[in-house]
Amino acid sequence: MNTLFDKIWDKHVVQIVEDGPTQLYIDRLYCHEVTSPQAFDGMRERGLRCFRPKQIFCMPDHNTPTHDQDKPIEDPVSKKQVDTLSKNAKEFGLTHYGMMDKSNGIIHVVGPEKGLSLPGMTIVCGDSHTSTHGAMGAVAFGIGTSEVEMVLASQCILQQKPKSMRISINGKLQKGVTPKDVALYLMSKLTTSGATGYFVEYAGDVVKDMTMEGRLTLCNLSIEMGARGGFIAPDETTFNYIKGREFAPKGEDWDKAVSYWKTLKSGEDAVFDKELTFDAADIEPRITYGTNPGMGIGITECVPALDAIEETAKAGFMKALNYMGFKPGQKLLGHPIDYVFLGACTNGRIEDFRAFASIVEGKQKADNVVAWLVPGSWAVDHQIREEGIDKILEAAGFQIRQPGCSACLAMNDDKIPAGKYSVSTSNRNFEGRQGPGARTILASPLVAAAAAITGKITDPRVFI
Repeated sequence: MNTLFDKIWDKHVVQIVEDGPTQLYIDRLYCHEVTSPQAFDGMRERGLRCFRPKQIFCMPDHNTPTHDQDKPIEDPVSKKQVDTLSKNAKEFGLTHYGMMDKSNGIIHVVGPEKGLSLPGMTIVCGDSHTSTHGAMGAVAFGIGTSEVEMVLASQCILQQKPKSMRISINGKLQKGVTPKDVALYLMSKLTTSGATGYFVEYAGDVVKDMTMEGRLTLCNLSIEMGARGGFIAPDETTFNYIKGREFAPKGEDWDKAVSYWKTLKSGEDAVFDKELTFDAADIEPRITYGTNPGMGIGITECVPALDAIEETAKAGFMKALNYMGFKPGQKLLGHPIDYVFLGACTNGRIEDFRAFASIVEGKQKADNVVAWLVPGSWAVDHQIREEGIDKILEAAGFQIRQPGCSACLAMNDDKIPAGKYSVSTSNRNFEGRQGPGARTILASPLVAAAAAITGKITDPRVFI
């Protein structure tokens, strides 16, 4: 019996090149401002138009400032990229949600919340975190700029079919443990290359119990294990999330869609190239200590001792610790921090703001902390205000910024200064990722909130 990945992939095969790649039909292409300009230039040079313009949606997110979005962008490179996307979308007749448009935000937050990303689809974008959309029960993956051009021109892509892996997490998560912690735990177990060459299906009790927003966070981080993508079979949680959204099927089309979506699951006897199982009881709130997302520990644990590291990895381990200013065997609980970032396509959804507010309510932001709380979209911003979360956050000394990728990556104004420690809900902690010399500690919204009010790395369970 086929896996769910096989079912979706096979349904989208246009042709198979002998001893070569598969030509795969793509249902949805998302374009942002960083990886699309050269693709549009290539189209122009060849005198081509987009084959299926209605399947393509464009929005700026990486370069957008998170303040004064109604004013011209000050940084000339950012301004050029954002303006170029707008011009390209207009010239090629594509849907474009520009800055300040109520539909704008981070592309991987907007796609699911508008009902543009649906079960059974193939979805691509020139961005590695496209795997986020796999939470909808779609095969979603990042592509390069030349491949963006290929999809613009033909609505198809040439791809080698990845192998399949199923990761099951069973049992029940402890209090204070979030889907972000589950992802950080998996990365520490598999390392950042453990799923290379695979498409991962997440399963088990923990995944079944997750909200859609939690599933989006989990799938977002598949790429950080080296996977081509990650996804979750659609179920009632998925259907309830999609129903009534702007681009979701309506009326009779809805009933037809749901009856098809219900068939999207791996068979009882499906054979995966690799299967892994983990126990929810082993997962506590987590933080990273190094310079890749797999270098993580439980929040009460210590940085590994040097003798616990394989000989071949010791030089890299020490290089990462020297960059971070940590030592082997050090306990990180209580370590002072300087910045807190809540946001990104990993944790910029309404549920993440609710979680952060649940910890800081009735307390005060630590004086030594600069906090950037950045909604993933204008829709999330609207919900924050509708639910009164903004009042809770403001009373605790926090301000909400305007939507965008923000401090996830140093492509806009929100950069962490050199040497400063940032507890961040984003997805990558590479050297310089949040700014030259910045030191990033990846964490969940609960851990970020606890750090924001104490000014140091703190176990959020003391506040729950």
